Amino acid sequence: MDDTQLAAIVDAIVRELKASGAVKSAGSDSAAPASVSSASFSTSASVVPVQARVATSAAGLTIDLPDPTLDQFRYMPRVKNPKDPNGVKALIESTTARIGVGRAGPRYNTASLLLFQGDHAVTQDALYRDVDQNLLNEFNLFTVQTKITGGKQEYLLRPDLGRSLSDDAKRTINEKCQKNVNVQLCVGDGLSAAAIEANLRQIFPVIKQGVQQAGLTFGTPFFIKYARVGVMNDIGELIKPDVVILLIGERPGLGRAESMSAYMGYKPKYGDTDADRDVVCNIFENGGTNPLEGGAFVVQIAQKMRKHQASGVKLKTAS
Repeated sequence: MDDTQLAAIVDAIVRELKASGAVKSAGSDSAAPASVSSASFSTSASVVPVQARVATSAAGLTIDLPDPTLDQFRYMPRVKNPKDPNGVKALIESTTARIGVGRAGPRYNTASLLLFQGDHAVTQDALYRDVDQNLLNEFNLFTVQTKITGGKQEYLLRPDLGRSLSDDAKRTINEKCQKNVNVQLCVGDGLSAAAIEANLRQIFPVIKQGVQQAGLTFGTPFFIKYARVGVMNDIGELIKPDVVILLIGERPGLGRAESMSAYMGYKPKYGDTDADRDVVCNIFENGGTNPLEGGAFVVQIAQKMRKHQASGVKLKTAS
């Protein structure tokens, strides 16, 4: 960027500040130095003059940058003067990894940095917000909570508390849920509210209908706030189902927040670990396991668990 372009940007910004009243022109303040021709910033302590280095027009100048998350910019090769431009383009199109991003000295160039920051913001949004209550109402899911009482911050720092239901949650489940069912379906926010919102409408009916068509009893589904996978053990102890299915948001990646997992266990109980569970992971449309297909997988695995009376490593060795 040369001095002329820089001066044009400064001049455009100063005009916007003047229009908003944040900047006073030299003619409007008698205390301002006569040499100030562009503008002066008014503060409680003093008046500081600001002047563009070169008087130039900002006509046609665009300060706003395009959205870097759009596909046309996300997958744009940014390596300067590549030896094989078509090869670089083909590599970028073959993977979701960040390649061909270019650099400015030892650092990312501006476009790549802005894309990284935008994707990171998507991750933060998915992690810190709650699942839409309207979605839970749509499926008649009542809400219980784990032992987390300090919000998302405590949830991230104390995963052990997210593996246990609160006393109030246990009472509510005992009051509202049918016991000794064949399949108990639960939904947990996990590490991505966006994952639940992106997939629940597709996968929930498939699991419910598949279980019922198989002649199995389907328990009263509910939602668990601040859930970790290990909360399945508490559910198994309370309801005593044959199979527990927990739909839960996966840890979001940069720009990827809609990935959900379905964790499953046969008669889960206190002391069970991941070795006692099965999982259908990376459930999402356009790149992952389609939620409709994922729902069918889940029902098949549930039937297999009941047949062999096992899950996890034991199921693999039994089948």
